Formats: sequence, C-alpha cells, structure tokens
Amino acid sequence: MKVVLGVAGGIAAYKACSLLRLLSEAGHDVTVVPTASALHFVGEATWAALSGKPVHTDVWSDITEVPHVRIGQEADLVVVAPATADLLARAASGQADDLLTNVLLTARCPVVMAPAMHTEMYEHPATQANIATLTERGVHVVPPASGRLTGRDTGPGRLPEPEQLFEVCVRELARGAGGAAPSGAAAARAPRGDLAGRRVVVTAGGTREPLDPVRYLGNRSSGKQGYALAAVAAGRGAEVVLVSAASLEAPAGVRVVRVETALEMEAAVRAEAAEADVVVMAAAVADFRPSSYADHKIKKTHEPGADGSADESAPVVTLVRNPDILAGLVAARGGAAAPVVVGFAAETGDESASVLEHGRAKLARKGCDVLVVNEVGADVTFGKDDNTVHVLRRGSDAVLDVGPVTKTAVAQAVWDVVTDIL
Repeated sequence: MKVVLGVAGGIAAYKACSLLRLLSEAGHDVTVVPTASALHFVGEATWAALSGKPVHTDVWSDITEVPHVRIGQEADLVVVAPATADLLARAASGQADDLLTNVLLTARCPVVMAPAMHTEMYEHPATQANIATLTERGVHVVPPASGRLTGRDTGPGRLPEPEQLFEVCVRELARGAGGAAPSGAAAARAPRGDLAGRRVVVTAGGTREPLDPVRYLGNRSSGKQGYALAAVAAGRGAEVVLVSAASLEAPAGVRVVRVETALEMEAAVRAEAAEADVVVMAAAVADFRPSSYADHKIKKTHEPGADGSADESAPVVTLVRNPDILAGLVAARGGAAAPVVVGFAAETGDESASVLEHGRAKLARKGCDVLVVNEVGADVTFGKDDNTVHVLRRGSDAVLDVGPVTKTAVAQAVWDVVTDIL
C-alpha cells in the first residue's frame, strides 16, 4: 500500500527513520514528506536513501506531476511522526504553506498524527484545541508517551516508539482497506472502527500487596493480555483507559493509570468506569493482602534475648480478603445494561472440577456479561505470548474456544463478543 510519512521539525524526527524502515520492510510503498524544519534534524539524503525516492518539502519540485495534490490523493495512509505544535496548528487551521500541509488537505485516506513536543507545549490550551479539532475531523491522534524529553525535561510529550506507531499504522491500513475511503465531509465523520465513540476501561497485570518496604505478595501475571486488549480496542476506535499494575510500555493511543495494590486498582476502576461503555477486568487481582504493613524490613533473625540466643522462628503473616472488584462493578450498575462487564478467570483444574466447570460456576457467581476462562500455571499463559481461552457469555450455554493463538488474537475475539453485545 502507499504510505505517506510526514515528518515535522522536532528532535524526535530521528525515530521516524525506524518507522520508515518498518513500513518499507512490511512491503509498503513509502513516500517521505518532511517539512523544511525537519531537514535540520534528519537530512534529505537519509530520507531518500531509506525510502528509495527523492524527497521534497515544497510544492514547486516536479511541478508537472502536481505533487501537492497527487501524493495525498493516491495515499492509503498518511502518518505524521513527529507532529510538532506548529504542524498541528497549521493542519487544524487548514493552512497549505508547504508540501506536507497540502498533502493533509488532499488526503481522503486514514490519517495518523503523533504529537511530540515539550510538556508545556503539549498541555497548552491552544495545542489541545487543535488536537480536538483534528480528532473531530477523523484524524487518529496518537497520545504522546511520558518520559525523557530534550535536555533534562521529563513528562508527557515524548514520541511513542516506532514499533508502537507501526502497529497503529497497520491497524489504520487494515481499516482503510475495508472499503472505499470516504471523501469530503463524510471523511471527517467516518468512524475509525466498530468501537468508535465507545469508552472502555481495561485492567492488566498482577497486583502487589506490600508486606514490608522490600517484600510483597504477588502473582505471575505479566499483564500482556490486558495490554493486548487495550491496544486492540484502541485500534478499533475506542477511547481506552488502561488501569495497570504491570510495568509494560503503554500501547499507543491508550491512557494508562498506574496502580500497585488491589485497593488502588478498585479505586481507579470505580473512578474510570463511571462513564465507561465497557469494563474488562483482565488483571490478576490478589484475593488477599497482609493485614498489617511493617514500616521496616522484617528481619530473618531477631535480636538475641537475655540468654544470648537469637529468635529464629518465622513470622506469621495474617491475611485479610481484598474486595471483589468484578462483583462490585456488577452490583454498582444494578439493573442497567451499561457498562458491559467482562471478567477473566485464571483457573487450574482440580479433583473437584475442570477448568471450564470452575469457569461456569464463577460466571454464575459474579454475574458479569462475559467471562474469559484460561488455564494457568508456572509455564502456561503467564508471561507467554500466546494463550488459549474459553469465552462464556451470560445466559448462553455456548462456549467460544480460542487458541492456542497470540494474545492479540485472543483480544480480537473478546472484542468481537463485546461488540455483538453492544
């Protein structure tokens, strides 16, 4: 497919070189359209060598080919990375003062813009208003990552990694290939997927329940399945909030709320679920937590007593039950249909019942709309890149068996079930 890679004049322009290589190696025909400022960071020769095409910044080169119109008209995807505050402002106001802004005006394909700038510039009301305008017109604006910026600055405004932007491009290309691209006003209103306009909350990772400043009670969950669910939902057009107890890098286009304990996760989910259409509880939430927290490290051997002998007995840890977040969500909505609540059940079969039988019992007990059941263990599911699940739906005896497949494929199957309910 034909991809236009627009590059604005920011220090993150160097990352666009890797994105160009990923797109080219995937078989796409990539035309690089930098701004004049971008060439101060990465030169024309680099873009030409990596793309195999000449590079221009103005509308006067190869004028007989009418590039300011043709490039945008023929594109299957336009992605701008990085998109500076200046570029966002010019695009939002419809300016056409260089080749890239002309391409943006003539493109009728999916458009992705990845802002990258200092935090103060990104958070300024003018920039936020420009992003809102572009989003309203149908542009997929990828939220920036938070991290080290130019110099010693740290905060939101960092360009997501090329691999993440490539995943967004692949999803947008697939969306655009689903039918003829709309034009004119219809393009601005075109939904980006079957979850467009929906707000979803996904939880991920295993919670950690602190025992003392260096120890905690936890589990083997990596959070990979929750992150795949969040990424797929974003790719299908949803506004996604990921409540995460994992340390994975945030998927592109997803807002992450970091938590650690079950109580922190419960508070975050309650706050974010208030306006949600769907809540997916993919996190492995600890059932129990220590009843008390030691302010200092618990010593293995205590100080010697009066007789000189050390107390080498092991401490006794008393546990208390954590709240059932999933059941609480169902109870809070009462008889309302929203939000759709999806639970995950990490099960191990035992002498009393199979994994699937335990899952059916949990579905009846929790009252959620969908329960995704998977068998877990030390070398099964946790930390792996693939998964096998059984998807159960309230009020139905049918079982959707998925796998063994990637966790992204599992996420697609789960969202297919959810969109059917919606």
